[in-house]
Amino acid sequence: MILIELQAVSINILSDFLQSFLQLSMQPTKGGTVMARKPNIILILADDMGYGDTSCYGGKHLQTPAIDSLASSGLRFTDFHSNAPVCSPTRAALLTGCYQQRCGIEGVISAKNHRDKGLPLNKVTFADVLKNAGYKTAVFGKWHLGYEPRFNPRHQGFDEFVGFVSGNIDYHSHIDQIGVEDWWQDVELVPEEGYSTDLVTSHGLSFIQRHQDSPFCLYLAHECPHYPYQGPNDPADRTVGNPKPILGRRQDQAAAYKEMMESMDTGIDQIVHKINSLGLEQETFIFFCSDNGPTGPGSSGPLRGKKGSLWEGGHRVPGIAYWPSEIRPGTVTNETVLTMDLLPTLASIAEAKLPANLKLDGFDLLPLMTGGNSLPERSLFWRFKNDCVIRKGPWKLMRGENQGLFHLDDDIGETTNMIEQEPERVGGLEQELTNWSKKVSLGIEQQS
Repeated sequence: MILIELQAVSINILSDFLQSFLQLSMQPTKGGTVMARKPNIILILADDMGYGDTSCYGGKHLQTPAIDSLASSGLRFTDFHSNAPVCSPTRAALLTGCYQQRCGIEGVISAKNHRDKGLPLNKVTFADVLKNAGYKTAVFGKWHLGYEPRFNPRHQGFDEFVGFVSGNIDYHSHIDQIGVEDWWQDVELVPEEGYSTDLVTSHGLSFIQRHQDSPFCLYLAHECPHYPYQGPNDPADRTVGNPKPILGRRQDQAAAYKEMMESMDTGIDQIVHKINSLGLEQETFIFFCSDNGPTGPGSSGPLRGKKGSLWEGGHRVPGIAYWPSEIRPGTVTNETVLTMDLLPTLASIAEAKLPANLKLDGFDLLPLMTGGNSLPERSLFWRFKNDCVIRKGPWKLMRGENQGLFHLDDDIGETTNMIEQEPERVGGLEQELTNWSKKVSLGIEQQS
């Protein structure tokens, strides 16, 4: 009887089944637990959300129970940083695991002036790495790494894309900041009604449902809480050819900001609930962070500066890792990490092979997150417009329009400049900063 049934099955289906069976049966163990398959990965990126915008980071004005729950049930980074104080460069570093300077993206890729620019197509992204390891990959929400179809996420390792390619859109009409329609399904403009935050969540839930039986990587790139400041029940502000007012019509921006944050937080709760309802919680890794510091009504908490600044408030942001089977609840780490550390970390979680010639600036955070191991000592760098920063241990040196040396362990608000007291330290840090700047500038590649 079994032989007769097998003969009725096509050779291709049988081959796929045997391959899947072998892959599952050969899965290694993690943390002493036999994994039935490779873990799922969900990366949630907020846009312009500050260090003080969540309760778990000491914020007093907004309630974020879903984000707080991820932190209390997982690991919270107190010293997590975006690679840049603005959108596009941070996203380039996130996708490639390298300083964004290596692919020539140091500032915002603007809708008005940079429509021919984007992430070079020869760059390896985390989606490429995971797709090659057998993952289904998707990004829903904000791309902001190229406007032209050649830079579309579908050409950068993602199997699915629904969202927008500009820096911000009207949350309801999906019109960008120069008055152009900007809502895509893969490589086609396809209008879709709905509040953009809710649409990102909705597409994420559908993707999880459809791919629950195979490992997936889901990148939810929220627009929230970037301007225009619009709540779920507000009318559209922008129309085709008429993008103003850029910030939206709401006069009570703080109230709008609260509504926007609540909508995103509710969506995160729905994503976690979906994972739990499908019995995937033990084999799903979730990481939440922001692309840079806040603007407008957003809060930097105890930090100095906001978006666009290399003061801490411009790039120190919330960072939370959640993985019930591997990360001890309530863990807090003071290790200094950057957005670019996520590619090697995701590859490690997926046990994915990296290309032999791929050189990364980021570090694998998995041993830190699951075992509490300290990271190797390293210097970290930021460069934006006329300012440069080097961070080495607790010491931060700023050069450019803003000058100063700060001991962040004792002075998180950057109020006490210690340049005069530490001339030798300043000299050494300046030399490192100069050497790094030359090194990454040599790595800038032409647009492909």
